[in-house]
Amino acid sequence: MRRTVLSMLALLCGCGPDAAPEALPLGLEVTLSRAVASQVGAYQVVVLKDGAKRNCTELQRTCLASQVDPGDLLELKDADGNTGRTLRFPSAPGGAAMGLAVDVPVGRDYALVIEALTADTPTRFLGSSCNYLREVNSGTNATLVAAPIELTSQVCDPVFPR
Repeated sequence: MRRTVLSMLALLCGCGPDAAPEALPLGLEVTLSRAVASQVGAYQVVVLKDGAKRNCTELQRTCLASQVDPGDLLELKDADGNTGRTLRFPSAPGGAAMGLAVDVPVGRDYALVIEALTADTPTRFLGSSCNYLREVNSGTNATLVAAPIELTSQVCDPVFPR
């Protein structure tokens, strides 16, 4: 399908002691081209364990919910204190740039998947971005430039079972 002009910049940052496997913020800056902005209603953020064992190309072909076990997802937290194995963020009006913050547990070998979802009811999958997170430290982390979301609209339900 079409490749969007969607660029994302993820900035990993945090501070604190090295002892606890605490959750630290993963900042995401999302910019969406106006050409596809009307199609995207929300973004779903998921972080998977064992990132190096995953094939990002395959994960982007269809909804993540139809490909992975819910037990492979890390518990995340957003800036408002909402927690879950998946976090959804409404897209910015008119496709404007937006910032997101997600707390990710300190650890190694993760895959970060950002799925673009429709504004329709029921929600449909539009495409996704898959990125490898080698490490999330308790100190300052390196900047991650997220892969663009490729529109590969599929008929699948992006909702993970609870």
